[in-house]
Amino acid sequence: MKVAVVKYNAGNIFSVVHALERMGVEPILTDSAEELRSADRVIFPGQGEASGAIHYLREHGLDRIIRSLTQPVLGICIGQQLMCRHSEEGDVDCLGIFDADVKRFRPLCHEDKIPHMGWNSIQNHNVQNSKSALLEGVDGESVYFVHSFYVPVCEHTTAVTEYIHPFSAAMQKDNFYATQFHPEKSGAVGQQILCNFLEL
Repeated sequence: MKVAVVKYNAGNIFSVVHALERMGVEPILTDSAEELRSADRVIFPGQGEASGAIHYLREHGLDRIIRSLTQPVLGICIGQQLMCRHSEEGDVDCLGIFDADVKRFRPLCHEDKIPHMGWNSIQNHNVQNSKSALLEGVDGESVYFVHSFYVPVCEHTTAVTEYIHPFSAAMQKDNFYATQFHPEKSGAVGQQILCNFLEL
């Protein structure tokens, strides 16, 4: 199986590469349209700032390539946010795969710390009465988050986490899957999610 990881100006990409290598998978880190389109699975990870990231993607034609992919694609952290319609971070239009907008966390009380960072549980959220195969066997488990922006619960939400208010911990539309949390930093649970993705 050929697994491609999208190479762009985001942080944390190599932690995904290393997590896959620990699972016995040798991914290709690439920004080549040909390699991305020919891969069996594509992972779109990263940490960073939305407006700078989307500008880089457009400048290199990666926005069109990612939208055109037909194999399973997994967005992670800012990858999930960039797959949405618009982000408050930099007030920027994104890829528009998910019909949802990215919002900034705003504290409601003194105890609310931004960013939301650390371990939190995810609860499966049925989409059209069917559970996402990406989250098979991980309902109620804890995973690792680091983010200041979030996607509200919407029609594409497949898992929900509560921090200040409920938000989309995972999403799916057609062949596009996404997680706000970092499976590559989430121990055995995250490894199970990555395995589920490779077996879709």
